[in-house]
Amino acid sequence: MKGTTSFGRRNRGKTHVSCRRCGRHSFNVRDKFCSACGFGKTPKMRN
Repeated sequence: MKGTTSFGRRNRGKTHVSCRRCGRHSFNVRDKFCSACGFGKTPKMRN
């Protein structure tokens, strides 16, 4: 199936976990980068 029935199976694993730098639940496990503070991408804090 590729319709509505398969949409429930999409987000099985964890996409975001808590960040080591800012502590927010915004660290992307796949990309290894925090969307809140920019940890993993830049040494400067994302504003």
